[in-house]
Amino acid sequence: MAEAERRDRVFLVVVDDSPERHTALRYACLRVRHSGGRVALLRVVEPAEMTEWAGVGAMLEEERREEAEKLLSGLAAEVQEITGGLPILLIREGDPRDELLALLEEDPRISILVLAAAAAGTGPGPLIQALVGRHGARLRVPMTIVPAGLSEQDMQRVTI
Repeated sequence: MAEAERRDRVFLVVVDDSPERHTALRYACLRVRHSGGRVALLRVVEPAEMTEWAGVGAMLEEERREEAEKLLSGLAAEVQEITGGLPILLIREGDPRDELLALLEEDPRISILVLAAAAAGTGPGPLIQALVGRHGARLRVPMTIVPAGLSEQDMQRVTI
């Protein structure tokens, strides 16, 4: 792979509230550190509920966006510490599955989608289930599913 191609690869991590998020983020960061590229972080916020007062809805929407920015800012520092580079930060509003699929269709920079499997016995999680099932044909990039229980030693070994 040419150096420019390695540098231009983008590993997309969906930033949700699951404990598996850390595993996916760590994997993506180590892949970037060992083989080049950048990390992108996607946070999808739920739209504000309809309310009688437009001002209240706008305020709720702004609060959710600020929370998302704060979360991504903290994770960006972690990404920079591991990879040496700043991640691409993306915030979208809507259904996480729909927004992820739309982003993958719209953004040609994204090369690999990185998700982590849920802990044993809890199933694959709704996003992974949708992407390997009914919506799998819409993926235009490879998807890496990182086992939730991967040790740090194994994580280092598989990201080289």
